Amino acid sequence: MRKPMMAGNWKMNKTIDEAVELATAIRDQVADEESVDRVLCPTFVCLPAVRAVLDGGSIGLGAQNMHWAESGAYTGEISPAMLEGLVEYVIIGHSERRQYFAETDETVNKKIKAALAHGLIPIVCVGESLEQNQAGETQSFVSGQVKAALAGLTGDQVQSLIIAYEPIWAIGTGLAATAKQAQEICGSVVRAAIAADFGQDVAENTRVLYGGSTKDKNIREIMQQPDIDGALIGGAALQPDNYSAMVRITAEVYG
Repeated sequence: MRKPMMAGNWKMNKTIDEAVELATAIRDQVADEESVDRVLCPTFVCLPAVRAVLDGGSIGLGAQNMHWAESGAYTGEISPAMLEGLVEYVIIGHSERRQYFAETDETVNKKIKAALAHGLIPIVCVGESLEQNQAGETQSFVSGQVKAALAGLTGDQVQSLIIAYEPIWAIGTGLAATAKQAQEICGSVVRAAIAADFGQDVAENTRVLYGGSTKDKNIREIMQQPDIDGALIGGAALQPDNYSAMVRITAEVYG
C-alpha cells in the first residue's frame, strides 16, 4: 500500500519566528501520526530554523523550489547541493513558478534530475488552467506535463518521487475539484501517463497527491479515493489545527 502524505506548502508566508511557532505547533499536534508522511515546506530563509524544530522527529522538511545547476552565476537561486542534508523533499514545477517565473516542462525535468542526483525527493506539480479545463483539454495537457516531467528517468526514479495534481483554477480560490473529479485525473490521467511510459507496476507504486483548496472539511472524501495518496496543502497548512486535523483524518481513512 502506498503511504499517504500531507505536504504543507507555506508559499511566501511566515517570518522566521512565525515559521518556528507554526512548525512547533504542528510538531506538537502530529508528531506521533507516523502512519501518514507529514512534510512542511517553508521559505528558504526559514528552512534552518524549522529544521531545528523538527530534528529528531519523523516530520519531513521540504523546499519550495531549487535551481538545477550545482553552482554558478544565478543570482538569487538555490542549488540542490545547498539543500542536500537540510531537507528531504523539494517542490518542483508549482503552477505559480510556471506562471510567474517562466518555469517550463524542460526546466522542470532538469530540476527533477538534479534533485534525484542529490538524494532529494521531488514533489512534481502538474495541473491545468480554468480555460483548459472548460475547453476539455485537461486530459491531454496534464498527461503531457507528466510525460515531459519524467522524460529520461528510470522506473525506479519515477516511483521514488511524488506527483501532485493541482488544477490551477482550484489553487487559493476556495474552489476544489470534487473528489470524483480529482480521482479521475489522478487515476485515469496521471497514473495512466506513468503506466504508458514506465509500466503498470511503476504507476501503482508512485504516489499521486491532489492539491487545490483542500482543508479538513473535504479531505476525508478526497482521501477515500483509490488513486489519491495525499494532498499538497496551501492555505490550510498555515493553520496548525486545520493541517493537524487533515493528518488525523487521513490516518483514520487509512487505518
